[in-house]
Amino acid sequence: MTSGIEGKVVAITGASSGIGEATALLLAERGAKVVLAARRSDRIEALAARIAGASGEAVAVVTDVKRRADLSRLVATARERYGKLDVLVSNAGISPISALDDLRVEDWEAMIDVNIKGVLYGIAEALPVFREQGSGHFVHTLSTAGLKIVPTMSVYAGTKNAVRAISEGLRQEAGETLRVTTVSPGFIRTELAGSITDPDARSGIQAGMDKIAISPDAIARAIAFAIEQPAGVDVGEIVVRPTAQS
Repeated sequence: MTSGIEGKVVAITGASSGIGEATALLLAERGAKVVLAARRSDRIEALAARIAGASGEAVAVVTDVKRRADLSRLVATARERYGKLDVLVSNAGISPISALDDLRVEDWEAMIDVNIKGVLYGIAEALPVFREQGSGHFVHTLSTAGLKIVPTMSVYAGTKNAVRAISEGLRQEAGETLRVTTVSPGFIRTELAGSITDPDARSGIQAGMDKIAISPDAIARAIAFAIEQPAGVDVGEIVVRPTAQS
């Protein structure tokens, strides 16, 4: 029996490492054609070669989600190469967390640009394509930081909850043929801590990751579960966290 993933064309932002990379590998293994998007061309080109070496199909598109034109090129590449786009996984994100008193305004703006506007640009480019096709699936990576608000994460949590609200509105507007899924990871072994500019906040997050973080494969499996459902089944929200996380 074929899976509900085989033959689907899936574009993934933030595909150069962590959750995005794990998702690309798993979906390609299950027969999807993956379009890899990230700023680091060497990483996504190497990943595309790895997938091709395992008899999968992948293409790399250098993408900065802060630029709408890059998202336009990503969607266009999927259609030109494979004739369609079935799923857009908006996974790119940064987390330069800090106390509000530190007034790291540039970090706040960066999170808004990547975590919110990057998702909106993806919607702007993929939604007309999905409408034209009569089918399509948005998958947005959120965070458990938006479910349990803690000090230093106010703005980061705010960006994730903004996308949560946008996703719910999109789901309600989507109608009967489009699907919208949000996935909220807890502590996952990724490079996200590297985007934290405050050294104390970075060390705290890294310590938590070192202690209890789980593999990004866990999130990849959750995303695959949502994608493989029959067309009439919309998996709205998935939360995946370590059992040790409070």
